[in-house]
Amino acid sequence: MVRLLFGLLFPLLVFASSVETLKWSKGETYLMFLQRLGLPQSLYYDIDKEDQKLTEEVRTGVPYQVMRDANDTVEQVLIPVSEELQLHLYRNGTDFSLEAIPIIASSKRESVVLSIEHSPYYDILKATGSKQLAQAFVAGFKNSLNFRRDLRKGDRLAMVYEQKYRLGSPFSMPTLQVAMIELRGKRHMVYLNSDERYYDEKGRQVEGFLLARPVRNARISSGFTRRRYHPILKRYRAHLGIDYAAPRGTPIMAAGSGRIIFAGRTRGYGNLIKIRHSDGYVTLYAHQKSFRRGIRKGKYVKQGQIIGYVGTTGLSTGPHLHFGLYKNGRAINPARVVQVTTKKLTGKARKSFLKRKADLDDVLTEALEHPVAASRLETIDNACFIDPQSCRPLAPKENNETL
Repeated sequence: MVRLLFGLLFPLLVFASSVETLKWSKGETYLMFLQRLGLPQSLYYDIDKEDQKLTEEVRTGVPYQVMRDANDTVEQVLIPVSEELQLHLYRNGTDFSLEAIPIIASSKRESVVLSIEHSPYYDILKATGSKQLAQAFVAGFKNSLNFRRDLRKGDRLAMVYEQKYRLGSPFSMPTLQVAMIELRGKRHMVYLNSDERYYDEKGRQVEGFLLARPVRNARISSGFTRRRYHPILKRYRAHLGIDYAAPRGTPIMAAGSGRIIFAGRTRGYGNLIKIRHSDGYVTLYAHQKSFRRGIRKGKYVKQGQIIGYVGTTGLSTGPHLHFGLYKNGRAINPARVVQVTTKKLTGKARKSFLKRKADLDDVLTEALEHPVAASRLETIDNACFIDPQSCRPLAPKENNETL
């Protein structure tokens, strides 16, 4: 980290360097990117397979930074590959090196209050420019409310969310903390609890299409993260799923209804099943001891149906299920999406939720009483933010974006 900070500041302060923020082009691969910038192909072929996989995670439109010296020679590159991890390409003497490092980001609580003119999704998108925020709001109510039937023009919606910022610009998907929509004068609420799942005002978990745990009575031995520091390799690695430790032979259930698109043996995941669900979701079940009889590619399975049994096949140190969740081919945290349809908080958990609810209600009330213009997700144009001659930020009249 010290090397990164020094590396970022040193060329700006000593050499008349520039920092350029660009958008990753549609259809451009990492190898094409290296070739375009004149960087060595060894930055792909000489790195390990895990880091090669990270280079495939770069998304179209993601903002990345290129730092050049006074001679317009590339010195460093920062490319985000997830909400928490970025690739750092840097000059190391006469060569270049690559490392995966954490993203330094700040968080800000923001709010949106709108009078509905068309639909919640369209109006939120128009006000904020964020598809993710609009999707998060609609998802919170889609299984409990009928917008088409009950919504009227002029009904209000409000939400409070947390937005991360990287280098001064909104970055990653916003986290919805509390949402409210009025239908015919009646308020309906959704709250994000400390367990990272959503509940209504009575402490009932918001209905979802997936089971919370595909293995009953299992212990979570490893959570989802894109920046887990490996204690042996001494480097950051991604763990794109949740591990459920359970005795060998424990039944594994399909987290949702769908069609099996893969059922077979792999080197790393051992005995593996993948199920395709609706809305672009795919679930993954790895390290199984064996599959249930009749389970095969192409078979349709229902939510809760047993598909296999916990094992330790593949690269595994003990019996567990590695459960992964993907949306349109990209790994997402199952804890944020997978929800129990019948869970209701009781006891200490309910008491803790009600305290959190009261705090969020206060924040939402403040937003309703003193609404502010929604922050828009600005389009990041290709732009140089540092004057290469003076090493000072460009004035607004020279550049529409600020770093």
